[in-house]
Amino acid sequence: MALIPPNPAVDLVEDDGTVCTKEHCFRCFDALFCALTGHKAVAPKFPDEKYPLFVTWNTRSSRPGRPPRLRGCIGTFEAVPIREGLAEYALISAFEDHRFRKIEERELETLECGVSLLTDFEDGSSYLDWTIGVHGIRISFPHPSLLPAGAESPSEAPSPYASSTSVPTRSALKHKFFATYLPQIAPEQGWDKIETVDSAIHKAGWNGRITEDIRRSVKLRRYQSRKCTASWEEYVQWRTEHGGSM
Repeated sequence: MALIPPNPAVDLVEDDGTVCTKEHCFRCFDALFCALTGHKAVAPKFPDEKYPLFVTWNTRSSRPGRPPRLRGCIGTFEAVPIREGLAEYALISAFEDHRFRKIEERELETLECGVSLLTDFEDGSSYLDWTIGVHGIRISFPHPSLLPAGAESPSEAPSPYASSTSVPTRSALKHKFFATYLPQIAPEQGWDKIETVDSAIHKAGWNGRITEDIRRSVKLRRYQSRKCTASWEEYVQWRTEHGGSM
């Protein structure tokens, strides 16, 4: 399974409970709580469907009105059975997100957990074929040195709105960059589509100048996210009601 840290904070819209539920968040909290304390986990009751997923840990501010602060977030684009998948990625995002130190037991009371189940994957016709605030994007592109001769001059490149697009060579497909942003990132940052894609290109590891030809070489796959969030207090109530010890 790929470990993918998307650098998100919180999603824009909570799910209506038909796809992603607080029970999914409680499963994550239970995995983390039991890993840190040695307690026995409560058996999950929700259907063990398969989804690509992300687990996000946030630290809530003690100051009223302050937004939560990202504490860890990692997921996978592979559709996995969510009972074990949530438990696994709850721990990976808590302990293995290289941007943060490992979550410790003393932090539990300050945490909230967000679960994103990814749905509606579609191939975009260009790097602009997605909607801000609705779609997350997953991009891939070949190393710019493998673009066709003369492609370094953006003025010579046709518009991305044009119907014709260049096809990467077989050798170019062996040297690709990858990055993703969940649906909330562009609105949170105030980015337009080009700014979002350019940021993703840099995030993927390209540190050079971004030309129009590089943007046009991007293969974009868009998706949507169903999100639910739960607090530590909600989890404690749920665990107690389901016979778990604290």
